[in-house]
Amino acid sequence: MLRILILLVWVATLGACVDRSVSVILPQALEVGTAQTVFAATTRARESDGRYGYRRAEDLRFLELTVSIPPNHRPGTLDFSYSNPDPAKQFVLAGLKEFDGPQDLKARLNGAQEVTIFVHGFNATQTETAFRAAQLAHDIGLPGQTLIYSWPSRGSGTGYAYDLDSMLFARDGLQETVATLKSIGVPRILIVAHSMGGALTMEMMRQAELREPGWSRRNLEGVVLISPDLDVDVFRSQMASIQNPPDPFLVIVSRKDRVLGISARLRGTAKGERLGNIRSTDRIAEYPISIIDTTAFDRDAESSHFVAATSPALLSILGALRRVSRTFGKDNGGIDLLVPPSARNEDGATEVVLTETGQVRVSSP
Repeated sequence: MLRILILLVWVATLGACVDRSVSVILPQALEVGTAQTVFAATTRARESDGRYGYRRAEDLRFLELTVSIPPNHRPGTLDFSYSNPDPAKQFVLAGLKEFDGPQDLKARLNGAQEVTIFVHGFNATQTETAFRAAQLAHDIGLPGQTLIYSWPSRGSGTGYAYDLDSMLFARDGLQETVATLKSIGVPRILIVAHSMGGALTMEMMRQAELREPGWSRRNLEGVVLISPDLDVDVFRSQMASIQNPPDPFLVIVSRKDRVLGISARLRGTAKGERLGNIRSTDRIAEYPISIIDTTAFDRDAESSHFVAATSPALLSILGALRRVSRTFGKDNGGIDLLVPPSARNEDGATEVVLTETGQVRVSSP
């Protein structure tokens, strides 16, 4: 436990060296880099200087962010700077536009048939989240247009308790984001959530189901939880309320996720286990979900807590699946190709183990 506390203090000290809420906007970066549009729905309060920081806002705002991706970008990497960014080598925020309301967003989406909502996790700023979403969209090819749900994380290594409260606060805003996209004519919505964002997504769906049974399946094309920082018992209680979850429903795990191991031990869990680093799928075997084991790719990933975004080898496989989906089938995210319906367990969960050679082993827990 002492070692864990020392690590947390070290991480918090690093985070205190810079003001991560400051976003340098360089339009000229697009003369060097590749433009990637990322839309945003946020429940962060707008500060007097225009920044969207960690304070909570009652109203949902919509934005358009333009990210410049450097020409030397390698899949799985995310290089950026909080001051004096270099567009030739780093991700740079090239533009930010605030919309007056949903109709402005509708005009910019320009009839998009699909939107992927990326929900960030603990200790994230809005600009960092936009960079990560742009990287995923570029490296994999996220379905349709990309929109981040930017909930009011403290953006600090010492802000875990604040972020837990903000995550619960942000449930209504995420449900409103989905409802708004539906109201302006987007037929297919996919949620991709990372870490604590997975807990937020599950909480949102649970409360929506309690209010309106069947809401999740009617409104969401699919759900992908990446490294969810979520207690397994809590997940089971949430799934009890979501009796007909979206299809497909993917949970991407890695048994070597060190961040989730720390999270679990801080909560007094002897085995150091969260949903995102679960070692046995027996306790969730009854649910109609697919569990994607990416442990084999931990070695080449920059982050054991975000293997799906930082492993070049895994990104290559996922990108190939997206290309196959666009070429040979209905492009509903490409995630179905990991676990085609014909290979799924009809009576519960399907476990998929991805190997470094690109092979896929499918089994029932």
